[in-house]
Amino acid sequence: MTIRTQTPKGLLLAIGGRENRVVPGQNGPQNEEGVRDESADFILERFVKELPAKGLVVVIPTASEEPLEAAEEYIKVFTALGVDKVEVLDIRNRIQAHEAEALETISRADGVMFTGGDQLRLTAIFGGTPLLRRLYERYVQEPIVIAGTSAGAAAMSTPMIYQGRNDAGFVKDEIHITTGLQLLRNVAIDTHFVARGRIVRMAQIIATNPGCIGLGLEEDTAVLVTKGSELEVIGNGLVVVVDGHFCTGNTIHEVRPGEVFSIRDLHVHLLSRGQYYTLPE
Repeated sequence: MTIRTQTPKGLLLAIGGRENRVVPGQNGPQNEEGVRDESADFILERFVKELPAKGLVVVIPTASEEPLEAAEEYIKVFTALGVDKVEVLDIRNRIQAHEAEALETISRADGVMFTGGDQLRLTAIFGGTPLLRRLYERYVQEPIVIAGTSAGAAAMSTPMIYQGRNDAGFVKDEIHITTGLQLLRNVAIDTHFVARGRIVRMAQIIATNPGCIGLGLEEDTAVLVTKGSELEVIGNGLVVVVDGHFCTGNTIHEVRPGEVFSIRDLHVHLLSRGQYYTLPE
């Protein structure tokens, strides 16, 4: 059961990774005949559209092993989309996440973008810091837009998947989870979901706590979250929703580590662009 004390005024945009970063009209993605697909949904354009103002977007590339290179792509695309100013908040350790200058930057932002990389780096550096508290305060109290792609999306949720083979099978303890940034509670987000065949590992996460909802995001696909619970699918692929609330049997607590377990009656939804889903209370 999710307990919400206040409906967030901000928006979350969780992207499954490998989103198009070429502005339409600037040699965007082409089909096999060399013609640009005018029907493609441009996720980052929607991010800019939802900003309360186009004054400042802050890119946080902390998850990446090459943060400045990762940030550069977003500087280019957000500038091309009409954002007045794009700043990089290059946080590489917990001390920097306590600094007044970093907090001031977050306080000025209309939107924040977390790049891909390693989600465990995000939680290890930002968890429990003034910067994360300030970001969460703004998300609850103001119409800021917070986006993340790949690791940046996976870190938004609680619980957060940080390790686990895609081919491990339905085996107890093959998947590792921790507490994410907790912007979206009682939801587990997994990215690159279709390309890397991650349905089984998502089901294992839900088996450990059927009160959570699993969101599997295909590449170049996202969910836009409003009011903390209303999801809209955008982008060009599928979002897989795994709901364990109504499961009637689960043996993960009965078997030993390394053994195969069972879960019955998972509800699975495959949602494409324009579909909506409401997280349960």
